[in-house]
Amino acid sequence: MSLLSLLILIVASLIIGWVIPTRWRAYSIIFISVITIYWLQPGLPIRNLDFWLPTTSIILTVLVWLITQQISHGDEKSRKLFLGVGLFTVSIILLISLTRYTGIACCITPARPPPITHVLFGLAVAGLLALLPVMIPNTRRFLGIIAICIIIGFLIILKSPILLTAASANLRNLTGQPADLASSQDVIWFGFSFLSFRLLHTLFDYRSGKLPAYRLDEFVIYTLFFPALPAGPIDRSQRFINDLRNPPTDNKKNRIEGTWRIIFGIFKKFVLADLLALIALNSRNSHEVNSTLWLWLILYAYALMIYFDFSGYTDVAIGMGKYMGISLPENFNQPYLKQNLTSFWNSWHITLAQWFRAYYFNPVTRFLRSRPYKIPVWLIILISQVSTMFLIGIWHGITWNFAIWGLWHGAGLFINNRWTDWMRPRFTSQGNPNWINYFLHFGNWFITFNFVALGWVWFALPSPEQSLEVFRKLFGF
Repeated sequence: MSLLSLLILIVASLIIGWVIPTRWRAYSIIFISVITIYWLQPGLPIRNLDFWLPTTSIILTVLVWLITQQISHGDEKSRKLFLGVGLFTVSIILLISLTRYTGIACCITPARPPPITHVLFGLAVAGLLALLPVMIPNTRRFLGIIAICIIIGFLIILKSPILLTAASANLRNLTGQPADLASSQDVIWFGFSFLSFRLLHTLFDYRSGKLPAYRLDEFVIYTLFFPALPAGPIDRSQRFINDLRNPPTDNKKNRIEGTWRIIFGIFKKFVLADLLALIALNSRNSHEVNSTLWLWLILYAYALMIYFDFSGYTDVAIGMGKYMGISLPENFNQPYLKQNLTSFWNSWHITLAQWFRAYYFNPVTRFLRSRPYKIPVWLIILISQVSTMFLIGIWHGITWNFAIWGLWHGAGLFINNRWTDWMRPRFTSQGNPNWINYFLHFGNWFITFNFVALGWVWFALPSPEQSLEVFRKLFGF
């Protein structure tokens, strides 16, 4: 996202939090959030796809709410609110589609939207789908399973270059465009990676009976909240909507904190990260740099760049949220200062790690422990940690390098766990001279930081061959 785009969103959040009356705040956030997912959707070569992908995000959001929430027919106020929010959201989509006919003023989307007849037909089909959980409530749990499969299916396609190219070819055939020009870059779905986690969290909690009742406006704001849509953090609906219902009373404190977080975040993202990007490890300079010392320097530059870039945007998102009375969760807590890999993952992309811990790691661990035949504890830990990190790896992209990056950290976490368990009864820092403890703390940090930094080689480069070439140079082979 460009600095100009980010500044526009910051101004929008400031206006919503400081100018718009409280009774109109929810509709204002919905309006800006819906506009944002169309506006920031990149232009795509497949005809009208940059309109239909954001529209699908909105449709999925409403469908998941209808599956997981019961509309009370006896509560007239709730029904009116549902209809009001639904019509308001549909009206925004229709207004965006009508920019096709405004000439010079066109368009909010990167390219001209499809004809209004096509949009009306698409919304009508979505409306018919929305009737299923309303008219046949007994199918809601089954529809929830279908929704989970659809969302995960979309994620798999979006993360796999091979599947994306095949999807592009099919879409090109559908729109009458040459399929031989299909590319994995033809289908980029803005915000879907983080939206999918919010929707899946809602569906999983619904199936386990942990999901409270939410209004449609609350759920739309939670899933499409514009500060968190591009890069997180991944909030939990229960916490987010509680903030929405109970805005802070000390608005001045929130504004001051929000402003400082935004200033600090912009500095990290657009000054520090952009400067480091000039020398950070990439596929081009990994071939050109032959000096071992310089290669270590550009690797460290990449490690710092990716931290400042990601945490900088998170700071800005948290600051914008504070303007509107929403305290988004922290996503980073000085990860490069930690003394073991477990602590690193408890402080790096915290909300992603917590999501996988809640919905994959813990269920898998419980399943393995509950088997009638006894599985060794070390094997349960190995399976759970390695498979969790493998999934986190391929969530970034279904490629060999992302998979290896995930396995790298899964193996590291397992070794860290076993080493800690072995050392705990054999060593204590109490009673040691201070210099020994300082030396051990420094050693733990040094090993952890460099293990993480070396892992970025897999993350930053496109192929295992290129990554192995960098490892050979780093260690002077």
